[in-house]
Amino acid sequence: MIYLRFEYDGRARYGLLEGKTAVEISGSYFGSFKSTGRRFPLSRVKLLIPCKPSKIIAMGLNYIEHARELKMPIPLQPLFFLKAPSAAAGPGENIVCPGVSRRVDYEGELAVVIKKKAKDVPVGKAGDYILGYTCFNDVTARDLQDTDGQWARSKSFDTFAPIGPWIAGGIGTDNLNIETLVNGRKKQDSNTSGLIFKVDEIVSYVSRMMTLLPGDVIATGTPPGVGPLKPGDKVEVRIQKIGTLGNKVV
Repeated sequence: MIYLRFEYDGRARYGLLEGKTAVEISGSYFGSFKSTGRRFPLSRVKLLIPCKPSKIIAMGLNYIEHARELKMPIPLQPLFFLKAPSAAAGPGENIVCPGVSRRVDYEGELAVVIKKKAKDVPVGKAGDYILGYTCFNDVTARDLQDTDGQWARSKSFDTFAPIGPWIAGGIGTDNLNIETLVNGRKKQDSNTSGLIFKVDEIVSYVSRMMTLLPGDVIATGTPPGVGPLKPGDKVEVRIQKIGTLGNKVV
């Protein structure tokens, strides 16, 4: 099942994707819902951020080759950090390069969307708390990350967390192709089979530190091939069985 938020006639709505049609639902997919009977061609709606996270958790160095390209040690346990929820951006929204940074990088990632309140979740039960999966771009001011020593500022500028285009439920995540393209040229080309810590392990681990709430997003880490963006670029994150998240850089 594909879940999406969209805008039509100036109003934000929740819906399900059927082919190229957005089927409006009452309520939301984080609780009980039913179809309103209203259907909208996808070409006539504006896709929105598919969830409203109270927090965005991101895994660092979760692909061995990415850790190597950054010349950083392989983590022995999941390494995570927080991005400000205000960094979230929707499909088609602009990524804004801040004036204080001289290098802004893309980082294409698979992200998990939490379905219901989760605390101290066993690994074997993690799937019960996952609504589905989406594309994520962990945009990073790389020069600030290097100078700060901690990552909050470099990861949390407004628009530095594009999410979308929707949430795909009921798919496996152990073998998904993941790509990032800049101006149509492939920059990252990998597979989630290369994740050091798998999705269920990540959800369980994070839930032992903090309570996860419906709509929270956990980005699972980026594969090798990260690189810079500049104003005028178009960056796309493509994940098999999910779709494509596209954003322009300004």
